Order: sequence, then structure tokens, then C-alpha cells
Amino acid sequence: GIQQLFNDNKLSFISNIGTLLQPMVKDEVWQNEQLLPLGLFSHSDQTQQWQTSLPNSRSNIGFGGKLADLMSSLNTNDKISMNVSLSGSNIFQTGESSVEYSIDPVDGSIGIEGYSATSNDSFDAARRDAIDNLVDANYTDIYRKTYIDVIKNSRDANIEFTEAIGSTPFLRDMFSNNDFSESLHMIAKTIAARDTLGMNRQIFFVDLGGWDHHDELLNSQAELLNILNAGMTEFNAALERLNIQDCVTTFTASEFGRTLTWNGNGTDHAWAGNVMVMGGPVVGGRIFGDTPSLELGSGYELGGGGVMLPTLSVDEYFAELALWFGVSPSELNTILPNIGNFYNTGSGNMPIGFLG
Repeated sequence: GIQQLFNDNKLSFISNIGTLLQPMVKDEVWQNEQLLPLGLFSHSDQTQQWQTSLPNSRSNIGFGGKLADLMSSLNTNDKISMNVSLSGSNIFQTGESSVEYSIDPVDGSIGIEGYSATSNDSFDAARRDAIDNLVDANYTDIYRKTYIDVIKNSRDANIEFTEAIGSTPFLRDMFSNNDFSESLHMIAKTIAARDTLGMNRQIFFVDLGGWDHHDELLNSQAELLNILNAGMTEFNAALERLNIQDCVTTFTASEFGRTLTWNGNGTDHAWAGNVMVMGGPVVGGRIFGDTPSLELGSGYELGGGGVMLPTLSVDEYFAELALWFGVSPSELNTILPNIGNFYNTGSGNMPIGFLG
């Protein structure tokens, strides 16, 4: 499991990380509330800020979307986005000109309902011809043309994607039967089809929810940790079977950590948390960042409630991933406008060090 991946130097943890506008010390926190993230402790606000790395604004343009805006020209495929989601629409993968390509964990690309490009059934063939005639017609009205272009792209992308993953190695026996593992299985198959699809860069998004344990913490957390543990272990094994583990970095994110104090049956919303990074490029077997004292009132603990002040920012985390992905240091300010508060982009060093 994850412990073995850590021991085998294939996975590392990053400690005490969270949304920050600039580095802060404990005494500054409640004296400079204008420097605090908007909606601190709010699920919706902090989820948005983790996905955008903009703690001082409510933006709908995400970090992954900005990467796709910047680098999608490296892919030759103009039908399928660089950003592929197994969890539907999300802010993280939304850019100025980029949107996610949503696929299903089991069925892959969905396409037009009732449309089959390969069925020999006479009714299916007649329906296919009718849809093709509608979609392939020329429209002069700009609204009709725009709408039909979306439908046409959906049809063509579905055919291309389905054919591409159909020729990839069989991996289903490596994954458990739950939504999270099935999503990671589909991601592995999509990566395996990257050459056929003309993809040199891809960003995948999968959500595993249910961690808001104000009550029933022990039972709920045990179940979710088992799912997470199995999924990440299975995904790493699949990448190794495909011999592409050195080309993929898997990273986790969550809107905030939990209080260190007990509310009687669970924990409440906090600030700093911990994340994991996995893959061949990762400097494994390490805990990066500060591991603060868990004693209430000490170090970075705020006010005795078990809330920890972050000592690493989302900006630093995402900047390192962006540099590994191929973004030049001079372009970091474009996608992470606050990065200069934490990191000298001309230093030649990685912001944290988990990717070397």
C-alpha cells in the first residue's frame, strides 16, 4: 500500500501546506485579516482557492486550465482537451480557452446518446446516417453553426477516443471495483493511448469526496483510507506494467486539514493539511516541509483549537508541478500571480524539492 510505496521511495508527503497570499507568522494572522484567504474554513471557498491558487479572489479559472491554455499546442489533437476529467466539470481544469474533456470511469467517452459508429443493426445504421447528415451539413447561421460544431466535435472525439483506448493493454484485473479505482483504471488506459491520441501532455482530475468527518470519523475515515490506499497502489502498479511510471506524477489536494482537537465524534474545519505526491519523477521516501508540533498553543497552532497555520503555500506546490510539466520559470507568474511572494523564479531551484 501507500506505506510500501513510501518505503520504496516512490511516494512522498508534503506537510503543513495550505492557501496563503504571502508567508505569515502566527502573531500576524488575526491582526492582518486582509492577508487571509477569502472564506477561510469554507468548503466552497477553499476548494475554489486550491483549484485556482488565488486565495485573494473568487476566480473560475483554474491552475490546470491555465496550464492547458499555455501548453495545449504541444498536443496534435484538436478534438480532445489536454485536460481530462473523471469527475465532471471542475474549476481546476477550466481555462480562458480550455475546458475539460469529461469521460466516464467505466465507459470512457460517452458521445452522442444513441449514436453508434460501429453497429451493423439496421436501426442503428439509419439513426447514425440521420445524425451524420444533420451534423455534417453546412450552416450559415452563426448560432446553429456553433451548436452543431460542438455536437460534431463530440461525435468525432468519441469515435477517436473509443478506438484508441480499445487497443490498449488489458488492465482491469489490477483495479478494485469502486468509482475511485475505476477512474484511475480509465486514466491509465487513456495514458496508454497517448501516442494514438496525439497527446504529449495531459492533466487528469478525479475526485474522492466524503472526508468532512464532523462525526463518525473513525469508521468513515477507515473506509475512505482503504479506498485511497488501494487506488493509488493499483495505479502505480498499472503505470509500472505500462513502463510509463517515470512520465507521470500523481498528486493529491484537499481544501483544508482538520482540527487536532476532538469535537466529541469527529473533527472540524482547519487550515493547513498534508498532501501526497507519487511517481517516478518524485523524490520518494521523504516528508517535505515543516512537521509542526501537535501540542496545542505551540508552534503554528492557532488559538488552542487545533488549527495549523500553513508553512508551505499552494503556489509553491503548483509551481513545482508546473516546472516539471514544462513551464518555464519566466512563465510562472502568468499562471501563479502570487508566486513571487514565496519563490524566486530565477533561482534555478525547485520551490519545495519533491521533484528534484
